Amino acid sequence: MTNLTIIKVGGKIVEEEQALNQLLDDFISLPGNKLLVHGGGRSATQIASQLGIETQMVNGRRVTDAEMLRVVTMVYGGLVNKNIVAQLQSRGVNALGLTGADMNIIKSHKRPATPIDYGFVGDVDNVDGNRLASLISSGIVPVVAPLTHDANGNMLNTNADTIAGEVAKSLTPYFDVTLTFCFEKAGVLMDENDDYSVIPHLTPHDFQRLVDDGIIQGGMLPKLKNAFEAVEAGVKQVIITKASALNTDGGTKITK
Repeated sequence: MTNLTIIKVGGKIVEEEQALNQLLDDFISLPGNKLLVHGGGRSATQIASQLGIETQMVNGRRVTDAEMLRVVTMVYGGLVNKNIVAQLQSRGVNALGLTGADMNIIKSHKRPATPIDYGFVGDVDNVDGNRLASLISSGIVPVVAPLTHDANGNMLNTNADTIAGEVAKSLTPYFDVTLTFCFEKAGVLMDENDDYSVIPHLTPHDFQRLVDDGIIQGGMLPKLKNAFEAVEAGVKQVIITKASALNTDGGTKITK
């Protein structure tokens, strides 16, 4: 099977011109097939504020009421997504911007309102890996926004890390998949205050031990759970690294 690299990149990078340019230059120089999943939360917050819509967060996650859903659909599916697509086209990459509704690639259901009502937030039910694989095999680079749909006409705001993990799993029958989460640290750290304390390799056993010891906690927990679920489902490896280290051998590698 041929290789496929899936890159998930957060809003902090895609919303800053210099950081985005560097990321895309590194992204296009990666060998083989590629797919990009992006966030865009800071842009959504900023535009909501300009429209007089208040942003509510619970446990670091956005509450998406009907007004905020309109904003995130415009920002993620339009402003951020199409800017990335245009930038890739300018670099000679035939990119296609997608939400989960396009080609019916990602269906989800609205998260239950208990114990916390997050509003129009989706939990993924199904990714059509076959359709995505056919696009990739024809030379197209999909750029996926963090939006899905429920097949009843409703768009749903969906966590970009989750989308990246589910898309990666859906493509394992067609490619040898490497999934890379880019964020602001150099990898998973033994000491969160020491950027040089990167853990180079993590197994499920190491992960559990570091969680029990309180070394891995907070926002890194769901990211790593996503990563281990992905390798368990057939993804070859997951890498957690800085966006600026995309073309290096750095970061934390997670394998089965």
